[in-house]
Formats: sequence, structure tokens, C-alpha cells
Amino acid sequence: MGGLITGLIGVFMMPWKLVADPNGYIFIWLIAYSALLGPIGGILIADYFVWRRRKLNLMALYKPDGEYRFTNGFSLVAVAALILGILPSLPGFLVQIKVLNPEHVSPLLVGLYNYAWFIGFAIAFVAYLTGRKLTALAPPAEALDQPRAALK
Repeated sequence: MGGLITGLIGVFMMPWKLVADPNGYIFIWLIAYSALLGPIGGILIADYFVWRRRKLNLMALYKPDGEYRFTNGFSLVAVAALILGILPSLPGFLVQIKVLNPEHVSPLLVGLYNYAWFIGFAIAFVAYLTGRKLTALAPPAEALDQPRAALK
């Protein structure tokens, strides 16, 4: 059933329209996609490498009420950082798809769209660490010395 749903979504996305015009594919689709992936990467790297210092509590990963559960399975700090990372690229994207008139948007904001991945990464990285520090919801976990001990 999952394969059928994925196949239908693939057809409804009309991928042949993406590759029909290389200009639209590269400058609209790929940059817009990177505007989403940059902040996600910033959040993941900030959490694992900086906040948790590359240490995960293996047992808590599988507990329904563990430290990685957050609020109903969502980290509100991460969601806020994601939104903050996406927002600077939004005006440039809306200009590219011709929803906004370029005359009504600052040229600086339109120019930021070309660097969407880097800007989104940096803003989400800083916003995530700032939010974690302010809320102190999940302090860095202690790593298990023996990973096999968690499996017993």
C-alpha cells in the first residue's frame, strides 16, 4: 500500500515539468528545496555535535517518555528554529515564482534567496542552540560506556 501511495504522489508531483525547464528546475526547485534542507541540517548538527556533544542516551531513544520525546514527539525549539531558518528565504522564493512583485520586496531579501542553504543553516543553528540554552529542556545526555550493555 505504501508503494502505491508513493507512486501516486510521484505522478501528482509532475516531475516531467521540473526537468522540462532547466532554469525553473535549478533556480526555483533546487534552491527552494535547499532552503528547507539547510535549516534541517543546522538543527541536526547543532543538536548532535554541539548541544549533546556527540553523546546519545541509547535507552532513552526507545522510551515513550524519554528525554527525546519532547512535546508530543516534537521539539518546539527545533520547530521554531526551522521556521526562523526558512523565513529569510521566503520573500526571494515568492519573487522567483512570481507571487510577489520584485518592486515591493527589498533587493537584499531577494538576493538572500540565492544563498538559502547557507543562510538557513546558520540561522537555524544559532536559533536552535539559543532556544536550547534558554529552555534547558534536554541537557546533554550521558553516553553509555558499553553500547552492548543497552541491548541486554
